[in-house]
Amino acid sequence: MTVTGAGDGIGRAASLLFALRGANVLVTDADADAAEATSETIREKGGKSLSMCVDVTQDAEIAAMIERAASHFGSLECAFNNAGITAADDGEWSEESSRRLLDVNLHGVMRCIRHQVPVMIAGGGGTIVNTASLAGFIGSRTGPQPAYTASKHAVIGATKVAALQYASQGIRVNALCPGVTRTRMVEEVASQSPEVRSMLENLSPMGRMAEPGEMAEAALWLASDKSSYVNGHALVVDGGVLAE
Repeated sequence: MTVTGAGDGIGRAASLLFALRGANVLVTDADADAAEATSETIREKGGKSLSMCVDVTQDAEIAAMIERAASHFGSLECAFNNAGITAADDGEWSEESSRRLLDVNLHGVMRCIRHQVPVMIAGGGGTIVNTASLAGFIGSRTGPQPAYTASKHAVIGATKVAALQYASQGIRVNALCPGVTRTRMVEEVASQSPEVRSMLENLSPMGRMAEPGEMAEAALWLASDKSSYVNGHALVVDGGVLAE
């Protein structure tokens, strides 16, 4: 399987969990050292893993990622398209930062799907999980930024279309929609002030952030045979935010 954005946070936790449950994992990230650190941890724990530096804005690098996973492991049965960024635009409607963010968060997912699907079809099917967000369902006056929110709405839409197009060829496509999760990216925001940290921790009625491992478990379920009749679904894992 392939995991993008696997050098930290949810991608790292998912790579470890998938590997410990028996998957062969190609760990990828735009940060080569971070990807290798995740892969090395997997191997130290007895799992099977390779690492690769992949920038999801580069189509050729994604094609190389899929080719390497399929050739080294013999097939591509599962993919977790998780790479994503936020923009440093403080909520402004910046066209420049929006282009970069959409290129990673939306087009990066679409590039991955485009290259993954033919290989999965040739192998008899597979599962794809795309990381969207709670921000794929709601907006906010205080954050995230408009481009981030738009990108995550779009990932959910792309997921639904891919699920419909490829279901008859044995491929399921779903989206994981995390609430506030204790990743490096979120910690950078939380460190701005005690008030910001408190706001993030108390956004959920459970009164805490999620841990990356909790999101990894949800991603594993979506990718596994235990969710065999789940397709085109955006699974919200937010501690109850949308219930309010």
